[in-house]
Parts: sequence; structure tokens; C-alpha cells
Amino acid sequence: MEAIVLAGGFGTRLRAVVPNLPKPMAPVAGRPFLEILLATLAENGFRRIVLSLGYMADSVVDHFGEQFAGMRLVHEVERTPLGTGGAVRQALRRCESDHVFVLNGDTYLDLEFAAVEAQWQRDHVPIIVARAVSDTARYGRLKTTGPRVVGFVSKGVVGAGLINAGCYVFPREIEREFPADEAFSLEADFLESAVTRMPVHCFVSSGDFIDIGVPDDYERAQSELARVCR
Repeated sequence: MEAIVLAGGFGTRLRAVVPNLPKPMAPVAGRPFLEILLATLAENGFRRIVLSLGYMADSVVDHFGEQFAGMRLVHEVERTPLGTGGAVRQALRRCESDHVFVLNGDTYLDLEFAAVEAQWQRDHVPIIVARAVSDTARYGRLKTTGPRVVGFVSKGVVGAGLINAGCYVFPREIEREFPADEAFSLEADFLESAVTRMPVHCFVSSGDFIDIGVPDDYERAQSELARVCR
């Protein structure tokens, strides 16, 4: 399997506690967070990863090189900020498989990768990985009808629901649907309209979910991910 890992953000909210590193390289339980994420992908059968890089890209390239845990690493470095959508568009052009997992480089999700891959092989429909949480206010929420995602609800809605866990499976040719050669948000500028005009399914994961992008959750990750780092 092949994946894109989005690891090019500025990490502004985390800058107070990790001032001199890009967010995916923030130390968690004694290791760069991205190292934990990549090790998880290797354990789940991935063999080729496109790292979408931007801010302080050299620190990632220097640390990992072109191989990690038996996987080939391809570095796609954006020279100007492209947004999440533009970054995925550029990375897709470096991919080789007919479908690709897309993951955020600041989020740990103990995803049931084999089951997600089986869903793709059965349906060949884009997938948004969802996660049930007790309060969706920080994240926004997904609206679903059966297996299909039909809409997105903005942040601020209190209460339990499904959130977008920041992981996707896309056919490689979905890049043709993206705005050409401009910066855009994958979520706000593409997916919110895409679900109204094409089938997009969800996979509801029950795995552990930690977004290290804010200081409180970064601190929580130190203890909760220590078991992953053994």
C-alpha cells in the first residue's frame, strides 16, 4: 500500500512548546512524532510513502533520508504554501498506486488499515475515515446517510458525533477534480462540495485518536503514545 503524509504545516499553535521544529518532528515519548506515525504505517504493510513537506523540510529529510523501516520515502517539498488540497495534489503526482491513503502528519490514529483497504477494494469509492467522539465542538462533525458522507457541520456544535479523523483513501485520478495549480483547502474547498456531487463513503474507526496540534493534546500524547514507542 502507498500513503501520502501531510507534514508541511507551520504548527503555529504548538510553537509555544516546540519552538524550533516542524510540528511532525515534535518529540513524543522520546521520538519524533513522525517516526511513530511512519513506524505504524510500516507495521501495517505500507511500502511507499510520499512525505508532503514545507516548513523546515530539511529537518525531516535529514532525519529520515529515503528509507525508513523498509519503506521507500519520497519527499515532495512545496516552495510556497499550497494548503492541504494543493499539497495533496502535488503529492498525488508522485504516487504510483491506483489508490492512496492520505494522513495528517500531526495526528495519531490506531486505524484498522486492513479493513479500510478491504472497503476500498470492495467499493472503489473515496473514503473519509471518521471517529466517534463525545464532543465534536473542537473538530466539527460529519453528516452521514448509511455509508455515505453527505455533509460537514462547522466547529462549535457541542455533543457526541462523528468527526473527520483527517485520514482518507483516494483514487489517484481524483487529482483531476482538484483546482489546478493553486492553493486550496482539501476539506473546505474540495470535500465539502465533492460529497454533494459524487459518492464519498466513511469508515468509522474505533482506534485511539490523538491530534498533537495543540499543547494540551501534545502533553497527553507523551503518556498515551509511550506504549507505542516501546
